[in-house]
Amino acid sequence: MGFTRRAAVAVVGVAALLTASACGGSDSDGGTGSKNVEVFTWWADGGEKAGLDGLVGVFGTACAGQTFQNGAVAGGAGANAKSVLASRLQQGDPPDTFQAHAGAELLDYINAGQIEDISADYDAWGLKQAFPAGLIGNLTVDGKIYSVPANIHRANVVWSNKKVLAGAGITADPKDLTEFFADLDKLKAKGVKAPLALGKDWTQLMLFESVLISDLGPEKFTGLWQGKTDWNDAGVTKAIADFQRLQTYSNTDRDALDWTDAEKLVMDGKAGYQLMGDWEAADLDAKGFKDYGYATFPGNGTTFQWLADSFVLPKGAKNPDGTKCWLKTVGSADGQKAFNTTKGSIPARTDANPADYPKYQQSAMADWKSATQVPSCAHGSACSQGWQQAANSALGAFSTNHDAAALQKALAAAAQQFAGK
Repeated sequence: MGFTRRAAVAVVGVAALLTASACGGSDSDGGTGSKNVEVFTWWADGGEKAGLDGLVGVFGTACAGQTFQNGAVAGGAGANAKSVLASRLQQGDPPDTFQAHAGAELLDYINAGQIEDISADYDAWGLKQAFPAGLIGNLTVDGKIYSVPANIHRANVVWSNKKVLAGAGITADPKDLTEFFADLDKLKAKGVKAPLALGKDWTQLMLFESVLISDLGPEKFTGLWQGKTDWNDAGVTKAIADFQRLQTYSNTDRDALDWTDAEKLVMDGKAGYQLMGDWEAADLDAKGFKDYGYATFPGNGTTFQWLADSFVLPKGAKNPDGTKCWLKTVGSADGQKAFNTTKGSIPARTDANPADYPKYQQSAMADWKSATQVPSCAHGSACSQGWQQAANSALGAFSTNHDAAALQKALAAAAQQFAGK
């Protein structure tokens, strides 16, 4: 089932496969000379930059006459880039293409009339057969498709420093929150100052969402974003209490740290665990840190919380032909392999060979085919940008005032304001 403009994101499914052909777009001036394609992202360093570089390499071969222009803006999981992008779109100065999370986040751009329908290109490039049917459904808004996903990421993963855990006598992954709290207590008893590394705003929303999945279950969690589960539910109350308890095990400077700063606490042995999306695998590998473990967040069971980076064709793009060549490259088998083998994500296409990927991605690809799939508000697959900002603001206030009743009231008010928009 596709989106309507007022519908929330559904769960992604998995379906059949085909391979898309290589890119062959033309220059916007008929092929006379090189044309720049400004690609606006927040992939500025680490595994993210490595993935982008891989994709650019394929683009350079597949799109002769087109020149990649890096428009990356670093910081805040895209928060900084989105601010710059919003200003440019308001001024009528869009980049040739920009990164956006697939799902509900795209509705903001669609409703504002800022991006083009590329449904016909999907047919021409064979993408409706290459991508899972459920993903195609979630990308479809009122019968139209507006973006090409480069990947699938998993959000609900706990990363750990194996040496730190072993020093506290922790030899197995916690299966539920009770076991997780017990392991965090073991780390604290061993003198680990921040058993659970945590960063600011969106990283706290990610952690809270994982707790909600544990306490509500995947169906009721998804219902929070669809208006089917009340934010005043007792399960949400319990999740807030569990989230508050988890914060007591975290670093006191959490509201000043980006996710990579929190990651460094794990790498340096100053923390045992961190909840973060699976881009962390590529980042840890790129930084040469090998002694890490990973597991689904305790209590999430077989739930796979997904998000997808995608690219769009903005209205008013200066080089639409070059942009379409970029989009075709993003969706191609070669493009997705070059991107995802270094990014830490898995391909959106279903015809990828797991043997081409590192160990973590192989496990994620297997889980993607069998797990219960739920969307992420922190990364735009479950909620609009306005809703996301309201949730981040509420959690930011909670990080300092610890007022559980006020947090639940704020989250319920945000749902009332943004659900169905």
